[in-house]
Amino acid sequence: MTTFSIGETDFLLDGKPHQVISGTLHYFRIHPEHWADRIRTAKAMGLNTIETYVAWNAHEPVRGEWDATGWNDLGRFLDLIAEEGLHAIVRPGPYICAEWHNGGLPVWLTSTPGIGIRRSEPQFMEAVSQYLRRVYDIVAPRQIDRGGNVVLVQIENEYGAYGSDKDYLRELVRVTKDAGITVPLTTVDQPMPWMLEAGSLPELHLTGSFGSRSEDRLATLREHQSTGPLMCSEFWDGWFDWWGSIHHTTDPAASAHDLDVLLAAGASVNIYMVHGGTNFGTTNGANDKGRYDPIVTSYDYDAPIDESGHPTAKFHAFREVIAKYAPVPDLVPEPRPDAPVFEVALSGEGEWMPASTGPVSPTPATFEQLAHLGPLVRYDVDLPAFSGPAAVVFDEVRDLAWVHVDGTPVGRLSRALHERALTIPAGSRLTVLVEDQGRVNYADRLGEAKGLIGAITLNGEPLTGWTATPIDLDTVEGAGTGSMGRAFLRGSFDLDAPADLFLDTTGWGKGFAFVNGFFLGRYWNTVPQNTLYVPGPATRAGANEIVVLELEHAVEPVARFVAAPSLGQLEE
Repeated sequence: MTTFSIGETDFLLDGKPHQVISGTLHYFRIHPEHWADRIRTAKAMGLNTIETYVAWNAHEPVRGEWDATGWNDLGRFLDLIAEEGLHAIVRPGPYICAEWHNGGLPVWLTSTPGIGIRRSEPQFMEAVSQYLRRVYDIVAPRQIDRGGNVVLVQIENEYGAYGSDKDYLRELVRVTKDAGITVPLTTVDQPMPWMLEAGSLPELHLTGSFGSRSEDRLATLREHQSTGPLMCSEFWDGWFDWWGSIHHTTDPAASAHDLDVLLAAGASVNIYMVHGGTNFGTTNGANDKGRYDPIVTSYDYDAPIDESGHPTAKFHAFREVIAKYAPVPDLVPEPRPDAPVFEVALSGEGEWMPASTGPVSPTPATFEQLAHLGPLVRYDVDLPAFSGPAAVVFDEVRDLAWVHVDGTPVGRLSRALHERALTIPAGSRLTVLVEDQGRVNYADRLGEAKGLIGAITLNGEPLTGWTATPIDLDTVEGAGTGSMGRAFLRGSFDLDAPADLFLDTTGWGKGFAFVNGFFLGRYWNTVPQNTLYVPGPATRAGANEIVVLELEHAVEPVARFVAAPSLGQLEE
């Protein structure tokens, strides 16, 4: 029986010192047909371990409807890691952050009345316990001491930055051990004394999360973890992007230097991310530290393996460092080839927003009250007689709203810009289309409601009698008017064989794109992201279809596929 344990100074593999050299891959951000390729490429960089979070809201978006198949087949993902001769680290949360919507927590959970998030509150603990048991049904038989490859399991995630409920952590440990998890249990926090003290228990092994100043960070970690191996279980080698900002990159040489310092000190490491992947669909999260910043569709992260699965300069720099401390495979993957370049004419199939339906209520229903997991809800209210113009004021819009009077657009309100009011002309009907741009994935705004929040007034008087119509993107069709404003656009193209593609979105305003029904994600004519990645398995030989759901205006009725991604890098 192979064993993995914690010694006085090292991790021990069958009793011998072992340095974990790991990298993060999120199975839920990678097309399942690409899992094996991404794992194999990560191995070629010299890794001996692959780490992943488990996204609860991917597995159970609707309460009681657990899914561990297809994109959610965690067992298959772990088995593919094992087939490459690599170990695995599993971090099931329940909270994961990860710039993933709602930090991985299901909306049905965080919207439960009276629930206490990430603490020893009965409703939360009951749901979390059931979730963890389901995850551990998959993980437990794949532990290294049972012939599998899982060597570490993490309890919670950067909990010291959020809370200090030791009873909560102890209960997570109890559920984990009762479910048959026997490999070492870890926690992770940024190497700040108060976070390290609040976020763990004496019986759990502390690890750190940082991306620079490795010597100082390890010293702080050692002050709080007096024995056992030092480990940076989130070595930040890049960063994420949000709409309206720059594309974040880190210097390969600088990152490689910090990795070298870690490995030279004998520390174990998990590189976050070795390959970032994509926030397909509307799975991106958001941050709000005084300003709401929704994350972009790409999760390239400036990682050693780029969004489409190919090695970068950072890959080669890291590989050279790792080769000083461990064997690396001889085979090195080829650079990314140019993707097919072509244009597709799109038909403007006109207005797509469905008619207002549903019961009337005094105030607008939230997305949660509607049990709506999609990104769009249409709100309507009859206006009282008034002589315009008049000021309509919202307590809060979450997150972006297009306002119409009698079907005519009159303005847009952005949460990111703290906009809550606009002047409207006289009319009989007010329509507000609201987009959830991404759920906050960090700190105390987890689980916040989406939609029109609070009171809405017209010239200081309450507007009441609202309908709320959830919009199902799977069933939206164009009305056939040929409009090139807000429109449903469709086109077709042929391929000789399935192929990775990069869809240029710079000719459009804001919206969503699909290829053969596969939801690529959001686009927006703001910085930094200018292309959407189309994974090859979403395409096919022969005829293919592209559909674009435009929320504002499509300048050109053309879909352009380009040779390489444009994520906001400065041109050389």
